[in-house]
Amino acid sequence: MYKTVIDEVAMVEMPKCEKAFIQVITQDDPDFIVRKITLKSGGFMPNHTNLISHQQVVLEGEALVVIGDEQIRAKAGDFLYIPAGVAHRYEANCGVDYKFLCMICTKPDAITMV
Repeated sequence: MYKTVIDEVAMVEMPKCEKAFIQVITQDDPDFIVRKITLKSGGFMPNHTNLISHQQVVLEGEALVVIGDEQIRAKAGDFLYIPAGVAHRYEANCGVDYKFLCMICTKPDAITMV
């Protein structure tokens, strides 16, 4: 059992992204990893695929999220599911920061830029 104060977790700049930061919230969990991702206004994460699926909860803001061929205007309170192998990208193009929790399993993953 443990508690993490999210605001005290270091924000690390994400590679190959613009104005994007990640905080790994989970501590030594054998099954799941929970991350908080922040895209500052005007930031983006380029189109990519993963070997594992993602479950995401939008905490704050609004952004364009493209999953496969579907364009979604994601906003606070939304839940997104991204299947393994499906290309996805993010654009914080609504004039506000976009913050979300991203939950993944601990299986090996690989990111492929598309």
